[in-house]
Amino acid sequence: MSLTPFPRIAVLASGRGSNLQAIHDAIAAGTLDAHIVGVFSDKPDAAALRRVPQPLRWSADATSFPVRAAFDAELADAVAAAAPDWVVCAGYLRILSDAFVERFRGRLLNIHPSLLPKYRGLHTHARALAAGEREHGASVHFVVPELDAGAVIAQTVITVNDEDSAKTLAERVLHAEHRLLVATLRLAVAGRIAERNGTAWLDGHRLFTPLRLDSTGLFARTDP
Repeated sequence: MSLTPFPRIAVLASGRGSNLQAIHDAIAAGTLDAHIVGVFSDKPDAAALRRVPQPLRWSADATSFPVRAAFDAELADAVAAAAPDWVVCAGYLRILSDAFVERFRGRLLNIHPSLLPKYRGLHTHARALAAGEREHGASVHFVVPELDAGAVIAQTVITVNDEDSAKTLAERVLHAEHRLLVATLRLAVAGRIAERNGTAWLDGHRLFTPLRLDSTGLFARTDP
């Protein structure tokens, strides 16, 4: 683990980087005691890269590698060189290899736009609407080799409106994601969460159900 004053966060992103910006803003505001030590992307033109200074940027075109494992090995070495305490997938759209996941297991987090275990994978908003869901939201979970199947730490819930489209629902979920991710990272950098035997733990106690972010930005336990 890092010997610097604040825990070190590496961020993986493929797109515009709005969740990365939420992390950056919270650090700048003094509400998240952490440092961003690198932003890593599979897309050299990702807008997320432009949200941090050049020395913190790393990217490579994943499609230029002969096999997926070759890209992931180079990515893993670059992330490890930044010596992060936590690695956060924030809009990273490429499936990570088993080898990458195992290298950072237990300190690798992902934010996913659904109330897991519902709607793993892509097109979560359209699928939620098609199913007639009245609630939707986002989840932060530990990353495991199986897609979006790791232990869920925390969730935030929004109401699905009758007039919602996949686009409007996505916009409202994304806003909720920012608050959820920052709140969960506060627990992470304070050393309060851990993964043990495929389950999430908070303050030394197993979470049987995810934490729920309320309207004030605080977490509530949902255990029965």
